[in-house]
Amino acid sequence: MPEDSQRFERTIALASLTATQDLGARIAAALNVGDAVALQGDLGAGKTTLARAILRSLGVSENVPSPTFTLVQHYETPKLNVRHYDLYRIENPAEIAELGLDEALDDGAALIEWPERALAFLPADRLHVALSLKNGTRTAKISGPPRWAEPMAEVTHAG
Repeated sequence: MPEDSQRFERTIALASLTATQDLGARIAAALNVGDAVALQGDLGAGKTTLARAILRSLGVSENVPSPTFTLVQHYETPKLNVRHYDLYRIENPAEIAELGLDEALDDGAALIEWPERALAFLPADRLHVALSLKNGTRTAKISGPPRWAEPMAEVTHAG
């Protein structure tokens, strides 16, 4: 795992749906095969909304349901294959192996809601987006490997 000094971190305000879509577009533009994006936050914090924004920016025009009950949805985009995971219902971390996360990263990228349920299975170089909603204000605390710093530097603070 990279040392903390080699990671970047920043917090941005997501004042509107447009700001969330802008963040999603920045993540989508920088997303490559092998990338995992961990979307963490309480219920209603905006994890699925951000995942939808990423997928829309990658060219997905079909309905993008929350994978809460299916656990994983697969999308073939013009840029790369993306699997969208929702680990909320995972009770035993051993269940993660059955969901094909390794295979997803071998041939595409993964968006992972509730990543704290599978930290041992996630790559150390993942992009981590911790979403929170407090007093009506949504924020995203973003951290990850240095290569993500530049795309995230251009995210707007308001919208």
